[in-house]
Amino acid sequence: MSASDAQDQETGFAIARTLAEALPFIQTYDRKTIVIKYGGHAMGEEALAASFAQDVVLLKHLGVNPVVVHGGGPQIGRMLDRLAIQSRFEDGLRVTDAPTMEVVEMVLAGSINKQIVRAITAAGGKAVGLSGADAGLLRARKTTRRARDPDSHVERVLDLGFVGEPHAVDPTILHALLHAPEDFIPVVAPVAADASGQSYNINADTAAGALAGALGAARFMLLTDVAGVLDADRRLIRDLLRADAQKLIETKVATGGMIPKLETAIAALDQGVQGVVILDGRKPHALLVELFTTYGAGTLIH
Repeated sequence: MSASDAQDQETGFAIARTLAEALPFIQTYDRKTIVIKYGGHAMGEEALAASFAQDVVLLKHLGVNPVVVHGGGPQIGRMLDRLAIQSRFEDGLRVTDAPTMEVVEMVLAGSINKQIVRAITAAGGKAVGLSGADAGLLRARKTTRRARDPDSHVERVLDLGFVGEPHAVDPTILHALLHAPEDFIPVVAPVAADASGQSYNINADTAAGALAGALGAARFMLLTDVAGVLDADRRLIRDLLRADAQKLIETKVATGGMIPKLETAIAALDQGVQGVVILDGRKPHALLVELFTTYGAGTLIH
């Protein structure tokens, strides 16, 4: 046997050892539902998008039931610029008026959703693109926000237009797809309608958390552009109890965009999700490392 053949054989044995070590984790998640919120750089970079699609297909082949919920803020912003639609902001939040809502629905439920479906299909999966409006999956209601004037301290209600939040979830369509013999993989855009049929834009994290709760998901995976939740010394916290996650918010250790992610994680746990993981979607195969190894790839909140 040549040196090169011996090296190839050793690589093969290393892969076999990894697969054997993953067996208990594969058994743990067999036939369990995993909801994955997909966004950020992981969605914007071609190589990472292809790697993500491969991981989702592998999960399905290993007996896991993945549900993908995606965002698309940067893509919406670029399309609004191309169409010369001016954005208005209230207290730092984009107001979604009627023209903006048309673009939001076109981009989220159209181009982005189908890009993800195509990527998963190209990797060998059977992805089905949905929005929250399909089969009444998500029922929306208008989001109400308040802001306090820094000078007068008078509180006022912000009108964010067609920005909504989940009011009710009917996961019937997801159950039908997940348990069909064809091994479908649902890909959900966070657009939903209210009782009158008016469309609303829902934050993707919030929509994914609501779906994870309704499905009783074993894991809700929040793919972000950071390593996970950091402590006061900026070190990664690998394991976090729900009460401690709340304390990070109250003590202002958690800042910026991590606060709504922790709030979403807490809400999902309260709805029956077994565990929420905040992890770095920029790392290839982060999903597999988190689910099928002892090392983990982010912060597990339970």
